Amino acid sequence: MGLVQQYPALNRPSAPVCSVCIANYNGAAILDECIASVLAQRVDGDVEIIVHDDASTDGSIALLRERYPQVELLASRENVGFCAGNNRMANHARGEYILLLNNDAALYPGALETLVGAARASGRPGILTLPQYDWESGKLVDRGCLLDPFCNPIPNLDPKQYQVAYVIGACMFLPHTIWNDLGGLPEWFGSIAEDMYLCGLARSRGLPVTALAASGYRHRQGATFGGNRAESGINTSIRRRHLSERNKTRVLMIFTPGLLMWPLLFLHIVALALEGSALSIVRGDATLLRDVYGPAVMTPFREWTILRTRRREVQAARTISIPEWFSTTRCQLRKVVMLLRYGVPKVR
Repeated sequence: MGLVQQYPALNRPSAPVCSVCIANYNGAAILDECIASVLAQRVDGDVEIIVHDDASTDGSIALLRERYPQVELLASRENVGFCAGNNRMANHARGEYILLLNNDAALYPGALETLVGAARASGRPGILTLPQYDWESGKLVDRGCLLDPFCNPIPNLDPKQYQVAYVIGACMFLPHTIWNDLGGLPEWFGSIAEDMYLCGLARSRGLPVTALAASGYRHRQGATFGGNRAESGINTSIRRRHLSERNKTRVLMIFTPGLLMWPLLFLHIVALALEGSALSIVRGDATLLRDVYGPAVMTPFREWTILRTRRREVQAARTISIPEWFSTTRCQLRKVVMLLRYGVPKVR
């Protein structure tokens, strides 16, 4: 922790039922609503709030120290990213459970009580989330996500579909012991799809990934990292698309069980090359092909040794059958659906 300045919380509980971990970077304008939603929660037991500030330049640290003395603050001296920040908080946390909560999200009343109650009532501990609602419109965004065969997320809107492929890191709840067993978020991912990786690891070991039907949280989609779906189209960024396509390729190669991985990986690479070429032609420049799709296509070749090694480790520890793994996969080409619904993405 030599690169982190620790500001202890006032009256920090020694044995909280839940540690709410909030990763923050330049979120001074939105932190109040996030933290206030946690402070308003009522649950049987103490709750601690930990914020990891990722070298913000907007006065976030001063705001936290002045307004929230009950918050444990870990201030990084350099920007380390979402995965490292959450791993630091989880290592520092004392709670029986951990809740990862984005700084651009806010819990509904009763959210923590719902999560803790469901976790304690379950005979199979695993990863939980709540329904996600759009911050502005209040519209249901998802109840966790399913996947298409190429690891593209499909928002789950079915209240009867509890078991999902993954839940986003904006609101991810799990026992501290399971976090430790899984090893936390993969820091080598940087950001984007790290939640898909962690949930994939849990599912491969037979741990349920569940979206609850009650309560929920509001989320300013894309406020932290850019990128959002809207009626007027999809807005994203070069960096987000780069990380997304690269990391989904990693997930596909590591977690897809059996020999089916190889034809899917081949089709995935071909599709990425065609998609990058087509979008570059439409835009009239090769930025997307050079900075997003080209690197994603090359990922299996550049990272062949590490990805094959990690795949062998994950598949050797897999305890669920191939049909069980694909139970949260849908035969849908998600990118085609999105193209028909929203048109060509706007990339900045």
